[in-house]
Amino acid sequence: MATATKTRSKTQIRPLHDKILVRRDEAEGVTDSGIFLPESSKDKPKTGIVEGVGDGALNTDTGERIPLTLQKGDRIIFSSYSGSEVKLDGDELIIMSEDEVLAIID
Repeated sequence: MATATKTRSKTQIRPLHDKILVRRDEAEGVTDSGIFLPESSKDKPKTGIVEGVGDGALNTDTGERIPLTLQKGDRIIFSSYSGSEVKLDGDELIIMSEDEVLAIID
């Protein structure tokens, strides 16, 4: 069953099927040597927290849903160009397929 996600905004988002909703981690503002980075030179992190999950992919043979491996609250690693970025009420989120996730951070 899909879990509706209440973001910090008024809008609720519910991912469909095999999609997940991810809040990207904040970019580092200071290097290891103590140099402060301007906003334009910060790399976007490739990690985030799952904020919502869909109800699973459809098995075309049986018509049943295949549940997702990920759960709300999981910390994940994904590739740089994964998913679609959306901005709702000031919140920046990413909607991507579970297939685009590279790893779960324990």
